[in-house]
Amino acid sequence: MTSSQAASQLGFEPFATTPPTELRANEDVKAVILAAYRQVFGNDHLMQSERLTSAESLLQQGNISVRDFVRVLAQSELYRQKFFYSTPQVRFIELNYKHLLGRAPYDEAEIAYHVDLYTQKGYEAEINSYIDSVEYQENFGESIVPYYRGFATQPGQKTVGFSRMFQIYRGYANSDRAQGKNKSAWLTQDLAMNVAQSIQTPTFGRGLTGTVAGDRGQLYRVRVMQASSGRTPQIRRSMSEYLVSYDQLSPTLQRLNQRGSRVVNISPA
Repeated sequence: MTSSQAASQLGFEPFATTPPTELRANEDVKAVILAAYRQVFGNDHLMQSERLTSAESLLQQGNISVRDFVRVLAQSELYRQKFFYSTPQVRFIELNYKHLLGRAPYDEAEIAYHVDLYTQKGYEAEINSYIDSVEYQENFGESIVPYYRGFATQPGQKTVGFSRMFQIYRGYANSDRAQGKNKSAWLTQDLAMNVAQSIQTPTFGRGLTGTVAGDRGQLYRVRVMQASSGRTPQIRRSMSEYLVSYDQLSPTLQRLNQRGSRVVNISPA
């Protein structure tokens, strides 16, 4: 994850400082419901009359899981009205990745897969493919509300996803229906060319240190939680630090992810 200062500059500090919302025993179910609405509907304002009260009641009574509730929201007519009927298909898929998996599409192959899936099996199969995926289960399980995890490095994540996430994220207070570009896909050109844009703040256009021209000589301190070897029980995982240049930052993160190590912090040295 980036430093807290960078998180503040880039506008995702609320996600960097707030733990995921999880439904546990004696927890506030209403907070879980509100977090699910905010995530699945892209922070769009909902009228009280638009809320899915029947599904809320089932969750409050323990008859469905948080994952089931997320599925109901994404399969609802309300979600279709906001993000499907008047939205190009590729943009719809971008938003599904953002709302249901908490990240941006990594490459054109992911878009092509979902275009074909929708063509062959329809809307419900498209939505279910995210919620029933191994990726969803490993990151959110049955009780965690999906959240924007594309801001943090993690095993199995492509580093280009960090940049792509900022292209479809325009600030904590912004709505996915109020961004002005909902009539076209945002990542089509970059995915087709397999390139990543520099990271910019949602409001001021300030780039993350090290991603713009002139900062390539900067050294970065990468703090890592080492992965367990799997041979012996590990009660406490050791922390390590690496000092790397900007040009070696991406390859280093890729190697660490492949080893299963978790990057805790990246900051200028």
